[in-house]
Amino acid sequence: MAGPVQNVGVPASGQPTPAPASDPVPAPTPYRVCFVCTGNICRSPMADVVLRSLAADASMPDGSLLADHLEISSAGTGGWHVDDPMDPRARQALEQRGYVDHGHRARKFETGWFEITDLVVCLDRGHQQTLLSLGRGRAGDNRYDGRLVMLRQFDPRAGGAVDVPDPYYGDQQEFDACLELVESSCRGLVAGLPGRLLERR
Repeated sequence: MAGPVQNVGVPASGQPTPAPASDPVPAPTPYRVCFVCTGNICRSPMADVVLRSLAADASMPDGSLLADHLEISSAGTGGWHVDDPMDPRARQALEQRGYVDHGHRARKFETGWFEITDLVVCLDRGHQQTLLSLGRGRAGDNRYDGRLVMLRQFDPRAGGAVDVPDPYYGDQQEFDACLELVESSCRGLVAGLPGRLLERR
């Protein structure tokens, strides 16, 4: 004779045992972009502001906003202006084109950031050489070299030019011209970032 039917998984209350809660899916790590110039009060903070604005209007292939996948920052190779706000001429150039300063305060690039930054965008060759030396000194090899890029390599109008000239010793017109180079380069960077994000996945 068959024994009584066992109610597997059903307690005395007659209600099914709830399935155990699954572990929450961790949020994807943002793709970190850091712009670097000399003192972090002119060129790199302008690039930071421009990329934030452009990324907020750019879409990923899945329909999400590019900005939602990025963590954007800027720094200087030196610490002369640490905690200073953006140069007023840089802020004026941005505001004239509809950009908003997000409360920038200058900081110096720390070598520990190489390990957590996906793309270190240099504004001129001097910055790139300084950071190459810092990265190799920290790692003991060239593992971080591929993360260092020049901003103007993304500018389709650059031709053979690779540097964004420092406007610090110039007038407002030079800051306006600097912003034009930054804008054109950041548009090219925005066009290429979705592919870089997909490659990392």
